[in-house]
Amino acid sequence: MITVTEPGIYEMTAEDYHRDPVPGGSLSSSGARRLLPPGCPALYRWEQDNPQPAKKTFDYGHAAHKLVLDEGPELVVVDAPLWNTDAIRAEVAAIRAEGGIPLKKHEYDQIEEMAAAIRRHPVAGALFRPGTGVAEESIFWQDPATGIWLRCRPDWRRPGVIVDYKTTTDAAPSAVAKAIDTYGYHQQDPFYTDGAAAVGLGDHRFLFAFQAKNPPYLVTVVELDDEARRIGAAKNRRAIEIYAQCQADGKWPDWHGDLTEIPYLSLPRYAAIRDTEEYLT
Repeated sequence: MITVTEPGIYEMTAEDYHRDPVPGGSLSSSGARRLLPPGCPALYRWEQDNPQPAKKTFDYGHAAHKLVLDEGPELVVVDAPLWNTDAIRAEVAAIRAEGGIPLKKHEYDQIEEMAAAIRRHPVAGALFRPGTGVAEESIFWQDPATGIWLRCRPDWRRPGVIVDYKTTTDAAPSAVAKAIDTYGYHQQDPFYTDGAAAVGLGDHRFLFAFQAKNPPYLVTVVELDDEARRIGAAKNRRAIEIYAQCQADGKWPDWHGDLTEIPYLSLPRYAAIRDTEEYLT
């Protein structure tokens, strides 16, 4: 396994990257998001110490990445309508054990159609054109303010542009905006562009390419506005400081930290307004 002791760009498998090759640990963009509400340091620490096995729900995204970026685990078609026999279950388990993604024939066909839709898209097709960029580089650097190690693995980087490819149930711009807020994707932009600059790759724009998983596999390519990027950067800074403090203290608290008294809890603001108008006026 690769060990990272110097900032830079490394070639490694996704498995080695997610195992975290930095002695003492490093913080990724997804980890930074997990440290902040609705997550907390205790959840982050538990998930780092207890990695979960592959889930079927993630197979579509990983498989689409493979066909769009030509990088990632092998896709293996298990051509059986039902995976409910001992023999098929054993075959599926063996594929996963070797790092592959088992797919039913109709699933593979669907993902091929998604990749074809990406290639036809006037913007996404040009962004992901083979030979114009590099897929899944592993970038490691240290935060200047705290000294902690940070890492990121851009889906696709071409001169001056980083593109993050996401599959989704709804690629409408309004749904994309909601997903960016819900999952904290606006933290990815400054996290990744800071990482690229820190290892000497220069300044980059950051684009998202969201693709629906259902026909006709529509694609929305967007770039965040300045306000979203500023908020994302501020959240990253908060997460980095939390991580540095937890590392220094050896403590990973939950949402409340060390309680001295039981806190009050308010209704969500929208619920309080709704029910006040209905019941208190």
